[in-house]
Amino acid sequence: MDNVKYTNLPDKNGYYGAFGGRLVPPLLEKALQEVEIAFREIKDDIGFQEEYRRLLNDFVGRPSPLYYARNLSEELGGAQIYFKREDLNHTGAHKINHCLGEALLAKRLGKKKVMSETGAGQHGVALATAAAVVGLDCEIHMGEIDIAKQADNVKRMKLLGAKVVPVKVGGRSLKEAVDSAFGVYMQEYQDTFFAIGSVVGPHPYPEMVAYFQSIIGREVRQQIQEKLHRLPDALVACVGGGSNALGIFYDFLDEENVRLIGVEPSGKGLESGRHAATLTLGKAGAIHGMQTYVLQEEDGSPSPVHSIASGLDYPGIGPFHAYLKEMGRVEYVSADDKEAAAAFVKTSRREGIVPALESSHALAHAYRLAPTLDKEQAIIVNVSGRGDKDIDFVAQEFPEIAFEGRLK
Repeated sequence: MDNVKYTNLPDKNGYYGAFGGRLVPPLLEKALQEVEIAFREIKDDIGFQEEYRRLLNDFVGRPSPLYYARNLSEELGGAQIYFKREDLNHTGAHKINHCLGEALLAKRLGKKKVMSETGAGQHGVALATAAAVVGLDCEIHMGEIDIAKQADNVKRMKLLGAKVVPVKVGGRSLKEAVDSAFGVYMQEYQDTFFAIGSVVGPHPYPEMVAYFQSIIGREVRQQIQEKLHRLPDALVACVGGGSNALGIFYDFLDEENVRLIGVEPSGKGLESGRHAATLTLGKAGAIHGMQTYVLQEEDGSPSPVHSIASGLDYPGIGPFHAYLKEMGRVEYVSADDKEAAAAFVKTSRREGIVPALESSHALAHAYRLAPTLDKEQAIIVNVSGRGDKDIDFVAQEFPEIAFEGRLK
């Protein structure tokens, strides 16, 4: 890793090493070039940046706190555990950070509508919220399975004025929602801005979403130095497409003494075939306009995937993550459904914080890691969303959890 400057990526063609790019039909090339040019402009546009910061501060409630999880740190022993509280953002997750940026960019381009996919519904709610506050129409595509699991978020999207399109084909989850939304976008790109919900897709989306999410890591750097007067020893975040992880990792990519750990969903177990551990068991391929790691069938088509967390239920991964794996800069591990559910309950009971099932994967690994480290060391976990949306599903999926007792 000598002399590598990760924050200089991607290259001018949107590649992170061998991963990334813009693999789209000619019809969309012009539309994506328009987005890229506008993105370059807003990075140096004082008016845009002031409006974006105003919304982050006054509307979202940034900076989000860095919380010392004293009870769990004492119970587990070893490293001290801190939570980056993205669950306290308006709309309840980190997704609002990039949704506001993309909605402002869409308005700058004169678009009438923003559209996207959603899995757990947090991106859909955040985009519907951003569209409402900046004055745009909104359309969200969502798999039928996820609509059933996340009924409350569907109601919130509709209340906020969004049109929710149920996707009834294939696995009826996140991958199919992306396919559906892209299909409509190809017909409506002149008046519509596609607001991708993670660091995935064709260039410039992986770079752009990481840019808007990097506010998380910048805040963490300042906050932990105020508390400990030094950098953390490890950062831990869940990884589906990879936006919350890159958000907290980005400002530390060139800090070689800070361990960066991404936690994928191993679902029912890596040997079961029912998981979404793309970086653990996937291989290089193309999906949704990018070259990256993909969980694939023998014929090269994306494999069906599974996770208890709808927001992690994706057979691909952001191309920057694929590159970081190849370079060995980030450690990618996994947690299964039951471990995530146990962390969901443990965090709720010990710290009075109900985390999203997505975030619970990162928490599960942090609880494994902390006892192996010294008490002078510090782990920061990105609690990327709140878990109100998941309580009924956990109770239904894991009947062995008695909310008065412990996970058996």
